[in-house]
Amino acid sequence: MALYVKAAEILQKAEMKQGALKTLVYDSKFPSIKQLFALVCETQKFSSILQEIIESTKLLKHTKLKMTLAKVLVYDLLIGQGLKCGGTWKAKMMKHRPRLQAELARMKVRRKVSRNEDLLPASAQQTPGDQLPRYVRVNTLKTSVEDAVDYLKRDGFSYLGQALKLDNLTLKNKDFVMDLHLPELLVFSPKTEFHDHFLYKAGHIILQDKASCLPAYLLDPPPGSHIIDACAAPGNKTSHLAAIMKNRGRLFAFDLDGKRLATMSTLLLRAGVTCHQLANQDFLKVDTNGPQYKDVEYILLDPSCSGSGMVCLRDDSAAHPEEEKARLASLASFQLKCLNHSLRFPRLKRLVYSTCSIHSQENEEVIAACLQQNPNF
Repeated sequence: MALYVKAAEILQKAEMKQGALKTLVYDSKFPSIKQLFALVCETQKFSSILQEIIESTKLLKHTKLKMTLAKVLVYDLLIGQGLKCGGTWKAKMMKHRPRLQAELARMKVRRKVSRNEDLLPASAQQTPGDQLPRYVRVNTLKTSVEDAVDYLKRDGFSYLGQALKLDNLTLKNKDFVMDLHLPELLVFSPKTEFHDHFLYKAGHIILQDKASCLPAYLLDPPPGSHIIDACAAPGNKTSHLAAIMKNRGRLFAFDLDGKRLATMSTLLLRAGVTCHQLANQDFLKVDTNGPQYKDVEYILLDPSCSGSGMVCLRDDSAAHPEEEKARLASLASFQLKCLNHSLRFPRLKRLVYSTCSIHSQENEEVIAACLQQNPNF
């Protein structure tokens, strides 16, 4: 049962946009990583289908399961290799198996398909995430790009130099290149695995997508700066900021989620970050005139958002239009409050606002509203 409990926990974190699926799985330290990763990936892929089956059969009401745990159990029961647990939960699931199977069969009839895979939206069948390059940021607090490249070449990788155009990012096998824009970013073929690699375990490289590297790169705080990372966990951007400022200065990092902050503390320790000061605190309640923040000139604001731009977390199942509209309005309101609050720091010189969203309501519209309310910026 431990497999399903851990899979449900990771699935819930992924659905709450608390991290990339693969990173969450490998950071879990579960004994059978491959088995866990396969179960979580497949369950997430079929998530909307499983939820429809669970809701139609009222499984949660009958079993008192939580949705994410129900999803992983129903996936293995109906679509996977069969339940790999015994005891009470297996007995309960086997009791409801005929109803669950019947609902899956009805769903196929309604949609005029014969295979489980054909129930998935086209985007899930194409698995776009498998086609994206694997990005790796060299942690310059612990090594140099040159030394990392040399180590990787000795480890059997083939370095092709700096990419000059997008076509250079279509890589195969163990080929890799330096990114077009960010010199500390190395690019590998999509399925290159680094979670067990020495450089990753030693904190010499950070597994971080290019989009996630852009905010700190654009903020570009010089060494000795005082910086605020307003919504910091899980910490990749924070470690990037520390590298850019060469661990010199003060880096204040806030996050409301205590567990995520604890995970972040471990990540920063592994990355060799020493200039940080973590606070389990609501950024909106931080005193902008507090003496410790009097020299803050740079702020990175990456607030909670819909995550609609993250391929690995996207759910293309049809959300209820009114619910989605209300959710986006609530997020945009929070984002605007954070942005307005950031602009109150007296010596602020530069602020980078970033989201993982493709909705203008969370991006351009938030910026426009903020500038209207703060005409001095």
